[in-house]
Amino acid sequence: MAKRSESQPPSMTPLSYQVLLSLADTDRHGYGIIKEVDERTGGAVQLETGTLYTALRRLKDDGLLVVVAEEDRPRDEDRRRKTYRLTERGMEELEAETRRLASLVKVAIEKNVIPSNAF
Repeated sequence: MAKRSESQPPSMTPLSYQVLLSLADTDRHGYGIIKEVDERTGGAVQLETGTLYTALRRLKDDGLLVVVAEEDRPRDEDRRRKTYRLTERGMEELEAETRRLASLVKVAIEKNVIPSNAF
């Protein structure tokens, strides 16, 4: 097993990555996160409600996202739903994980695991 340096953060879970990625461009409530992930992945990733809300609680506790104050939400939004927003730290962690994943894809291309025009 590869050793991790003290300065290198652990990689985040695929679920956390999907949730943070869904919040990268706009605030969303839980159902909005579920829909965005489903649409973006073509149904390959389907988040279960209980799993999502457990992840949202953990990401909030870790300081990666916040619940948007009611007065900062659009007027037409259902007030019963909590809306989530990435924090600055959340965006930094998302960027770091994206760079880590991109570096792995680069190696996979160099090793001919996938063609360079796969995207």
